[in-house]
Amino acid sequence: MMKLQLGKTLKRLRREKDITQEELAEILGVSFQSVSRWELGVCYPDMALLPAIASFFNVTVDALLGIDDATARQKVEQYLSRFQEALAKGDVDACVAIARQGISEFPNDYALLNKLMYALFLSSDADGNLPGWEEAMQKNDAEITALGERIMKYCPDQDIRLEATARLAFHHCEMGRKARGREIYESLPSWEFSRQNQIWWALEGEDRLENCRERIRAGYALILGGIYNLGYGKLLPDATLATAFQKSFALECWMYDGRSAPYRFPQMRCQYAGVLARLGKPDEAFAQLKLAVAEAKEFDGRPDTWTAASLLLGEWRETRSGFETTDSRPCREIMRDKWLQHPDFDPIRGMAEFKEIEAALSA
Repeated sequence: MMKLQLGKTLKRLRREKDITQEELAEILGVSFQSVSRWELGVCYPDMALLPAIASFFNVTVDALLGIDDATARQKVEQYLSRFQEALAKGDVDACVAIARQGISEFPNDYALLNKLMYALFLSSDADGNLPGWEEAMQKNDAEITALGERIMKYCPDQDIRLEATARLAFHHCEMGRKARGREIYESLPSWEFSRQNQIWWALEGEDRLENCRERIRAGYALILGGIYNLGYGKLLPDATLATAFQKSFALECWMYDGRSAPYRFPQMRCQYAGVLARLGKPDEAFAQLKLAVAEAKEFDGRPDTWTAASLLLGEWRETRSGFETTDSRPCREIMRDKWLQHPDFDPIRGMAEFKEIEAALSA
């Protein structure tokens, strides 16, 4: 149907512009037979030509394809929703397939192009349970880079453009091109002058309140990410790292009005337990692992949607599909088969309590 629509639309636009098939062919650098076949619906232009044709006639690619904007947006949103559902299940192959299918229908939609870049990037994630992730790094390198550069250069949506830019920089670093990655990172705007951090002065009433809470949520996420990276990179002595983790859990309790975060992913708590095991504090390590077991079970049993609230964070809604992962296993299996296999736990691996933790995760 799209071929037929494109042919009819192209013929109409060409006649409105009062040019011949030969003249259009010369402008586009193709044969006039190609233009004729496009208009007859026998075939349609190469994907790379569509933006140039649309630009020449001063229309969108969707308009060129004969799709109205509302219908197009609805279809794109359906692709994005399916993508997110697959990502929440750790099905990265499905994510790639969904993004490619969407792009075949909407070749100039930057939200879909960005999702394809993301899915290809995730396919080489060592932290998931993805077979062949190392081969995927090399296989997808050129396409990830090309997609990132295209989005950086042409995407009119600032949020999508910046997201892709940051991902491209990280990809270069992962591929050993840290100088290029840092160059791209340096081009990003500073957090200080971001929209969220500055727009408060232009807001009123409830919008001001929501902006304050948005900044608190973002700041809290940055703190947690920073502490996680301190542990991941082992950037501080173990005793100091243990104190940093203690502070993170105390801060969580404070942010959530004396409670733990709802349905929290227990990876950081396992990381903390590993530090305690390295420090020769098995009792404290097992106490944290028992909490992590309970959190893993709660996480696996979380509902499709839930609402959370606190004084500082406000009220917000979360969904099961909002969690993004490249590991299709339940959290309990990931903890048992991956996190607990880390060398950090070697000092306590032979203890009866450790076997009990593993058994609890298998129950």
